[in-house]
Amino acid sequence: MPDSALCRTKMLFGKAAALLSTVSAVSAKLTWGSTKFLFAFGDSYTTDGFNISAGVDSLVPDFVGASRLERRPHSHESFIPPVPDFFQRPELGAVPRLVFTAPTAHHELSTSQAERITSPTRRSIVDQVTQFHDILAPKPVGAQWASSNSLFAFWIGINDVGNSFASTNITSQSDFHRILMNRLFSQVEVLYKDGARSFLFLTVPPTNRAPLILVQGQQAVTKITAALADYNTQLTARVREFQATHPDLDQVTVFDTRPIFNTLLDDAQTFGFVNSTGFCEAYQNGTPSPTTQVPGCAPVSSYFWLNSLHPLFTVHK
Repeated sequence: MPDSALCRTKMLFGKAAALLSTVSAVSAKLTWGSTKFLFAFGDSYTTDGFNISAGVDSLVPDFVGASRLERRPHSHESFIPPVPDFFQRPELGAVPRLVFTAPTAHHELSTSQAERITSPTRRSIVDQVTQFHDILAPKPVGAQWASSNSLFAFWIGINDVGNSFASTNITSQSDFHRILMNRLFSQVEVLYKDGARSFLFLTVPPTNRAPLILVQGQQAVTKITAALADYNTQLTARVREFQATHPDLDQVTVFDTRPIFNTLLDDAQTFGFVNSTGFCEAYQNGTPSPTTQVPGCAPVSSYFWLNSLHPLFTVHK
């Protein structure tokens, strides 16, 4: 690995690791070592296929080092496990940690009633928080969380920006993002009232570099790049506003996903990715194994993108 890429990578992943480490020996604030519950709200980058409606017990993983890949089938195995699954791996600490994710969350914040009828698996952020409020807020057996040991994470906005940046029905992208932020933080407020005190917000990654956008040409790339910047700027500002108006919050972090994505894409070959701008069509709906290889394509794990928008599990890891 070239020294420059190695140094940059160590710096970026060092910052990521710092998010999971103890902030102060004298601080009573939540640390990764004291986090026993992670509640993740988001889209297809976050979902791991569990359905809270099936009961709390269906979400409790086996904490003997096995990943959820060994526990049940996935609909898109080659880009699963997603980020939440890696957060319960033994290498991130020996503390048993329950990870609850939104159910089959291929959705947008702005999911319409029509979309819910035609695509019943879609769950808006309002739907997801409502499920938490109804099922998990009462702290049922198997999910007896506390404000002091629980982290609430949001990774949302990928679909909202992607589906709106080129829309002719939106006169102001920035105004539309403000509407989305109002909806998002109205739900953050619900969680706060339910007892949430520690929050993690992840920015929308550079999907302007995804095959879905690249094939649309430079004009589309330029337009969505500006939209992504505005969305992420507004997200950061609203998080700080939320902090300022809720003085009893514990840990509140905005984690910018863009530097890590960009480093992996800029130095793709260094990190073992044979293709960082396209994907193998034979893999796009998932593969039976993370080492699958079909004639004419490199092994699935050698690609950055599983399909036109979703990165592989190697990127999530």
